[in-house]
Amino acid sequence: MSAPSRSNPTRTAPPRTFRTLLGAGVGNMLEWYDWSVYAIFATFFAKQFFVDDGATGALLSTLAVFAVGFIMRPIGGFVFGWLADRRGRRFSMTSSMILMAAGSLLIGVAPTHAQIGTWAAVVLVVARLAQGLAHGGEIAASYTYIAEVAPRARRGLWSTSLYVSVTAGIVLASLIGAGASSVFGAEALQSWAWRIPFLLGGLLGVVGLYLRRTLPETEAFTEQGDGETTGSTPPAPRTARDPLRGLAQNKRSVARIAGFSLASTVVVYTWAIGLSSFAIGSKGVPATGALWATVGANLVFMATLPLWGMLSDRFGRKPIFLTYGVAFVVLSYPLLAALNDSAWRMFGIMVIALFFLGAFVGIMPAYFAELFPTSVRASGIGVPYSFIVAIFGGTAPYVLTWLSSHDLVWVFSLYSVVLALIGVVTTLLSPETKGRTLE
Repeated sequence: MSAPSRSNPTRTAPPRTFRTLLGAGVGNMLEWYDWSVYAIFATFFAKQFFVDDGATGALLSTLAVFAVGFIMRPIGGFVFGWLADRRGRRFSMTSSMILMAAGSLLIGVAPTHAQIGTWAAVVLVVARLAQGLAHGGEIAASYTYIAEVAPRARRGLWSTSLYVSVTAGIVLASLIGAGASSVFGAEALQSWAWRIPFLLGGLLGVVGLYLRRTLPETEAFTEQGDGETTGSTPPAPRTARDPLRGLAQNKRSVARIAGFSLASTVVVYTWAIGLSSFAIGSKGVPATGALWATVGANLVFMATLPLWGMLSDRFGRKPIFLTYGVAFVVLSYPLLAALNDSAWRMFGIMVIALFFLGAFVGIMPAYFAELFPTSVRASGIGVPYSFIVAIFGGTAPYVLTWLSSHDLVWVFSLYSVVLALIGVVTTLLSPETKGRTLE
């Protein structure tokens, strides 16, 4: 079953303060900074952990470790989603923050292949597995939290704040990369300066931890329950105690999220996160230019996200999702085909891709949350989304780089088109949820 659409006039308004939105957004930004900085800097530190056996050998190995981190995301979505549904959204978000920061610090201080041989790669894998676990939980808890504290009539707009913060994390990582490349040069980045963003990410986690520990719990969570409370934690409904049962009861919504997410995860990890490494390593775009192009395109992306949220609050979630799907059916091939060694061209192509991507990711927290009842909402979002991201998103940079090395970029474009078509069909078969009360 899906979340009911009836309203509850007796429910008091949840806390809607800038402080609450800032706390959720800053924490989300820091988690995504820690997660995406790996992809952005992969081309610089690849040879520190792997022996290069060809033009792209070390980079492919490093991107494979990037994909390995995604193995833990479904587990993180399940574990932290269950914690969010049972212990609270704030508890889950705080816990995932600590784990993500620890993984970033571990990469920042990790010994290299020259120092400990293949054990360097083992340390890198362990850190990425920890980050994957944390990131799966971040999706489950933060999407649910924002959707539940937002005013019902502006839930789409409020939801865009999450991807504004996500993009801010990507921009921060890119800014540090561009600044370091300009100041130290590519040689220093490959030698030692690549550690700076990882160490900084770990330290910034302390800020996120403070902000999240002071967030209020959502009213939708605190009002649920079917037993006696213990302390300040409300009783967990039966579906929260047994998340598999809850997911089974909402299997149609789980399937919808899977169908929605197939193409979007590939698009995100190709255009928003992994493109700079691909452009530098496979297209010959100068490192500094590619990183600044990424910064500029993502700043434009952030500015356009609220537009999609406002449109979805007025016209509904489905028309906006369809806009995104149709755009990538049409544009996937020409955008990749147009990429060459020009940083300016890369910037223009990224702006176009990210603009239409915003039609999906901007309102995704609202639409996903509106498909589930409160007792299983975090698990319902976190598990299927993280599972799809693990299979399709985490492998996207590797697949694109490998196909490009064999002059088969068109195959990746076709792959993207097929996934986008699945998303379009899923949207057409899904209900409109704008205005639903989250109960």
